[in-house]
Amino acid sequence: MRDTDNILELIEKASPDLMGMIFYAGSPRFVEKEKIDYGFYKALPIKKVGIFVNADLEYILQKIDNFALDVVQLHGDESVEFITQLKSVSSIKIIKVIRLDKLVDWQEVKVFEELVDLFLFDTKTEKFGGSGIKFDWSVLESYPLRKGFLLSGGVDEKSCDTIQALAIKIPQLVGVDINSKFELQAGVKEIEKVRKFVEEVRGYSS
Repeated sequence: MRDTDNILELIEKASPDLMGMIFYAGSPRFVEKEKIDYGFYKALPIKKVGIFVNADLEYILQKIDNFALDVVQLHGDESVEFITQLKSVSSIKIIKVIRLDKLVDWQEVKVFEELVDLFLFDTKTEKFGGSGIKFDWSVLESYPLRKGFLLSGGVDEKSCDTIQALAIKIPQLVGVDINSKFELQAGVKEIEKVRKFVEEVRGYSS
């Protein structure tokens, strides 16, 4: 997110657990497309996630400081060595995105397990996220690791029943990442749709 009024309204009315900001110039949701009021972001009463795609370590550290980020989400091809280096210079929490299709080699995922705080499973496409396309969520039923994960990729307001059923089968599923299906335009959320989804997926829809 990057629209200040939209951010404040969403926090007030939907109370999400985390708010994402994309620090990837190739995205239409790139946060720093225009002039930034860093003080605004630092003062927000919500945990902030910075999303990066194959960014330099110095760039990530700069944004952690500028925006008072609570979490870094690595959405590119970041290596074990890179994440180890990041952890050596920062105590920031780390989400590693794994892009999935029909076939999953869980051993390739496992190498990151001790380095990250959460995984996020998204749809594998030519681009880095924001496709609005679902992968076959049933592949997660074979998830063999203890590390918790977030589900992403084409999540919409009709996904709640499937997500809740999946969470019963796989208790490591601890959250959901929503984006394009809940937008009025790139980077601007449809508040009421998000509010209803948050309530329903948490299990207390009115």
